[in-house]
Amino acid sequence: MSRPVRPVRPVPRTYWVAGTAVLLALLFAAAATVAAANGGSGSAGSGSGTPARTETRTPGLRSPDAGFARDMAVHHQQAVEMSFIVRDRTQDEAVRTLAYDIANTQANQRGMMLGWLDLWGLPKVVADEPPMSWMGASGGHGGHGAHEAGAGSGALMPGMATREELDRLGAASGRDAEVLFLQLMTDHHKGGVTMAEGCAQQCETPVEKALAQGMVDAQRSELTLMADMLKQRGAAPRG
Repeated sequence: MSRPVRPVRPVPRTYWVAGTAVLLALLFAAAATVAAANGGSGSAGSGSGTPARTETRTPGLRSPDAGFARDMAVHHQQAVEMSFIVRDRTQDEAVRTLAYDIANTQANQRGMMLGWLDLWGLPKVVADEPPMSWMGASGGHGGHGAHEAGAGSGALMPGMATREELDRLGAASGRDAEVLFLQLMTDHHKGGVTMAEGCAQQCETPVEKALAQGMVDAQRSELTLMADMLKQRGAAPRG
């Protein structure tokens, strides 16, 4: 007696887009790790079978390379924190999947950037270094979301949520938590894209530039996904 064939359910677009974004980011991270292990920028053959010599310069204390690694490590840590908060505030599978992807990707990238600082012999915190100073005149605090609240709000870098907003997220549940998380993470990603674009343009370490561009591509993909998810919940990104 033959068994009935069960219909194959299509994979929801939400999971496909989220999975694509996190895979893209992790592929860039893996490539950056391999390149770093091989000595930085790698070498190209000269045509005679002898690899061309390459020189890798250790970034300086206040270089864009070091500043981006320090600032983005802090920025990523908050994304991980928000993702863990919403995971416990909703049972919605799509939001929980997205939160897991963000937490997993950004925790891995954060560890990589802190590891580079160790390899470069540079501190993870510089007491007299204002956030975003490595971006020069283009850094500032203009741009997106909560950080526009100004000094004293608890926001440090583009897109970062204030302590009050994190408390609100922790107190919300169900749809309210989902919408607030998606709005806060949208602001966060927009700020992260601005920072990563700055490194892609200014950083000199090839593997770090590649990782930064990978962040830009993956987070832009997730921004599109989160806009769709907000629309499904009758909401929209914050102005």
